[in-house]
Amino acid sequence: MGVPFIDIKRFETGFLEEWEAKVKLLSKDARFIGGDEVANLERSLSEYTSSPHVVSCANGTDAIQLALRAMGVKRGDKVLLPDSTFWATFEAVVNVGATPYTVDTNLQDLQMDFATFAKAVEDIKPQAAILVHLYGWGSADLQKYRDLCQSKNIPLLEDGAQCFGVEYQGKSIYSGAYIATTSFYPAKVLGAAGDAGAVFCSNEDLAKTTRILANHGRNTHYGHGMVGWNSRMDSLQAAFLNIVLKHFEKRLSSRQKVASQYAKDLPEIGVAVVNPPVGYLQNGYCNVTLFPTEKRADLQVKLKEAGIGFANIYPGSMSTQEGAKEYLGGIFGGENAKKISQEVLNLPLFPYMKEEEYQQVLAILSAFMKEQ
Repeated sequence: MGVPFIDIKRFETGFLEEWEAKVKLLSKDARFIGGDEVANLERSLSEYTSSPHVVSCANGTDAIQLALRAMGVKRGDKVLLPDSTFWATFEAVVNVGATPYTVDTNLQDLQMDFATFAKAVEDIKPQAAILVHLYGWGSADLQKYRDLCQSKNIPLLEDGAQCFGVEYQGKSIYSGAYIATTSFYPAKVLGAAGDAGAVFCSNEDLAKTTRILANHGRNTHYGHGMVGWNSRMDSLQAAFLNIVLKHFEKRLSSRQKVASQYAKDLPEIGVAVVNPPVGYLQNGYCNVTLFPTEKRADLQVKLKEAGIGFANIYPGSMSTQEGAKEYLGGIFGGENAKKISQEVLNLPLFPYMKEEEYQQVLAILSAFMKEQ
């Protein structure tokens, strides 16, 4: 029968009808940019995440670039970021004219390694840093990052594209951030009907600057106090997200249930599963397992034969990307990021995944491990 890696077409009863009616209404009134849908979404996101100020934007990559600009990052500045992340984190630094320096990964939580980061801070005295919350949780040392950067007066941007719905120490992971971002790419835990993103700001000045930058640097309609760009979220994306938010807790709990099943069942058959550090409630964004490289290749063949989807998030580190060579300022740490990229395997996990689908995945894994 097969199981997809992700299926974003499993809507709640009445969802599509409500969405179609909303599209018809917005189209009839030609309400495509800004307006109540966007304002309502920003209020809802602020309330859900306990973030004082939320600025919507066109996509998650723009969100990072807007945040960097709002933080004051400029051409020639040094910015530390994880070697394990999606390319958008790296290219955002380049696109604002700064120089990226990568920091290696911790093998326990698969996030940026704090000790290596602290050494990099002393060595290059960066003007800013980015911490990425990967896989639906975050670093065991999150508070250490926040405290160190505050003590050194280093603005810390938290790239939260994969962590909407995550709780840290009983609160939204975004709530304690100086500035953070997210992506509403359709495959995310809170996904739109296309590209969209948001910036979570701890103070009004950051939010004001971010909003100005996202709208051509406007002070007035034809007055431009800054050089920004067009990164406004359109009303249709906001409307879709507003409807999704009505069902979000059910979708979140569905993902978390499957993630918990993997965490319980996979170790029993000998599969190494990476789980969130103590203090985190994950959002079930993805399952993370680790296999020696050759064994992973063999398993992927078995999964393909059975029609079961999988992914490798991510198959390469930032410092080894072809496009990084021209811009990379330096590398801190060893080759943990490279090692993880060669061993990570992500199994199917999505909202409303059926029990029989889960059992199909588990059966293939069980049979494979018995052969080893």
